[in-house]
Parts: sequence; structure tokens; C-alpha cells
Amino acid sequence: MTLSIGEISDRIFGADVPFAVKAYDGSRGGNPDAVVTIDISNERALRYLVTAPGELGLARAYIMGDLIVEGIDPGDPYDFLSLFLDGFAPRRPPVGELAEIATSLGLRSFRVPELPAQESAPQWRRMAEGLRGLRHSRKRDAQAIHHHYDVSNDFYELVLGPSMAYTCSCYPTQDATLEQAQEHKFDLVCKKLGLKPGMRLLDIGCGWGGMVKHAVQHYGVTALGVTLSAEQASWAQQHLKECGLDDRGEVRHGDYRDITEDGFDAVSSIGLTEHIGVKNYPSYFKFNYDRLKVGGRMLNHCITRPDNKAPALTRGGFINRYVFPDGEITGVGTVVSTMQDEGFEIRHAEDLREHYARTTRAWCKNLSANWDECVRDAGEQIARVWGLYLAGSSIGFERNHIQLHQVLGEKVAADGQAAYPLRPDFGV
Repeated sequence: MTLSIGEISDRIFGADVPFAVKAYDGSRGGNPDAVVTIDISNERALRYLVTAPGELGLARAYIMGDLIVEGIDPGDPYDFLSLFLDGFAPRRPPVGELAEIATSLGLRSFRVPELPAQESAPQWRRMAEGLRGLRHSRKRDAQAIHHHYDVSNDFYELVLGPSMAYTCSCYPTQDATLEQAQEHKFDLVCKKLGLKPGMRLLDIGCGWGGMVKHAVQHYGVTALGVTLSAEQASWAQQHLKECGLDDRGEVRHGDYRDITEDGFDAVSSIGLTEHIGVKNYPSYFKFNYDRLKVGGRMLNHCITRPDNKAPALTRGGFINRYVFPDGEITGVGTVVSTMQDEGFEIRHAEDLREHYARTTRAWCKNLSANWDECVRDAGEQIARVWGLYLAGSSIGFERNHIQLHQVLGEKVAADGQAAYPLRPDFGV
């Protein structure tokens, strides 16, 4: 007997699931009373699901528009993704059933269809082809950044809002807006660094220059920002000029390793460490240590894992293939210990996990509210990637699958004399 797609779904998932299934062969499965219906609309959708069971196959079919999820907002699929993280898991059918399922699907279903253009090649292929250099080489880092950040500044303005801050914000109150939270985040970093008029700040991985602008405008410093994204650098430098701050604020397009200036009073790194590779932490923190004056402070702000044991690089998953190629994250303990080993005295560490959950939810709502414009600007496939990415990130932070830490270190004099006050002076 040949099984229908709906029957195969029930063999694997059962009928007590939080969704209904309908398929192009006219069959149905799943829970008929569910609010959400997953429509496997064509053969290619089935092939995506069969050849890459799990999140990657689902993402491929959804991004290509072959898997249609009825009853959800494509700009904000938060509720839909939550269904799959509430204790739901497929069952493994007995061997005899597996053979029947495979026969019913047919050989063609096991042939990988064309992949979405937005998907980055797997790690092994990137290495085998030799097209992108060694992981975290300058060339490959630039390509990875280009993959994610050089969409368009218009697209980012629609999603991020006026602040153009693409990092975790810090909500001062429960009812604060996203813009207020981003402003508060930059102010918190400035205070942790002890910035004062006349100081020099280096901001590594500066994005669209939000930290540079805030520090120059509100703390009277001279600031240099650096980013690998040409789109970001161009936008940021023009914005500084429009604000009349380009005499003391500069955003440079390039690799942070090309910065030759030193003698800075402070270094901020907000959302860069995820891109440099854990094995490069020692050289990265030594570089920053060497840029500072004695008594200078470094604030490192990055996504972290809840422990230091899990692999830093998640191979083959949605985030690695569609969002941050070569991205690596580890526990805050690894960040702290490496900073210490490179000479920093650790003065403060703080987890902003809940703040990032709220930040990504706000971005997701912006994407939803501006969906038509985002699709016109970037195309529907990229917009769908962003919906999955932001909604999934919100859930990850909420459920403590990922965290966000700020770690503050100081370059102490050789005799142990420190410039740090007896108690923190940044009001937390």
C-alpha cells in the first residue's frame, strides 16, 4: 500500500500535534483542530523536507515559498516557531514502517532540489573549494560580513528603526521603547568605560556608528569606529557629517587588525566577538589590550552560550547557513578567562539576555509592520529569512539557549595601580 503524504506525516509526528498538515496530493494529516496549518504545496517542498529533515529542510521549503504556513504573519512567525519548542518532537517509526514510508515517497523525493540563493555553502565545501580562504582569515571574514550586513541600509532602517543599532539594547524600564533602550545601552557602555571629554575611544565592529555618535555627542570624546561593511561605513560617516560630529567622529571601512593607532583611553566592542572565532580570542584581546593606555578600559559585548562546553561553531544549522556564516559563540567564562590571560583585570560582567529577547522581538515587529516595503527592498526570500531568524532568536534568549554578556576589563599598571574607582561609577 502506498501511503499519502498526510499519512506519512501522522506516522512520523502523530495526530496530537500543534498543527494540521495538508499536501499537494490532496491528503491531510496532523491535528485537524489546530490553529496553524502547514501546506506542503508541491513536490519540491517535500524533497526539501525529506533530504534535510529538521530545521534546515523546513527553512529551505519555507524560504522558497513551497511550504506555506497558513495563519501566521511571515514577518513575525514567533508563535509558530514556539509550537515546535513546547515539548513537541517527532517519533522514530519502526524499521518496517520506515521502509514503507521510503517506498511511498519514491526515489525522486530523496534527490536534493536547488537550494535557496541565500544559503551559504556548508563548512566542508567552503574549505574544499578554497574560494573563501581559511575560516576567519581577513578575506573570508569580509565575505561572511558581506553575506549578512550588506543587504541595504534602507532594509535595516525599516527593521532596526531610527537608531540603526544592530546589537542588544538595554531597557531601563519595562515600558521603554526600542529607541530608548538603544540609547540607554550606548550610555551604559560609555559609563562603564568611564568616558570623559577629551578622551579617545576606539569602537571595533562599529556598525552604523551608533556608539561613535553617542560617545562624541554626549561625552565629548574623539572616536574612531571600524567596520568590515562598506555599506555601514558609508552610511555612518554621512550621518556623523549631517549631525556635525565628523570633526571628532570617524567610521572607517576596514579590518580592525589594520588599525595602527594606539594610546586609546577606551575600547568598545559591541557585537563583534561572535564573528572572529574562539581560537582567535587571544590575539583579538591582545590587540585591544595593546591599543589602550595604562588605566584604559575595554568593554566587550557579545552573544554567549549558557556554558563553555558546547561547540562554538554550530555546523549545518539555519543560523550558520543563512544568517552568520562562520559565526561562533561560547560561554562568558571563555571570554573572561581569555581577557585575563591577555592582561586585563576583569572589573564587571553582566548578562543582558532578557534585554536581547525584547530587542529581537521589537525588530521582528518592525519587520512585520514594514513587511511590504522590506519585500520590495530585499525580496521575499530574504525577508522570510529575517522573520525566522529574529523570531527564533527571541525564543532562544527567552529560554536561555543563548545569552548576551558585557565584560569590562582594565589595563592595570605593572605595579598594580589601577584607575578604577573603589565602587563602580556607572550606576548599576
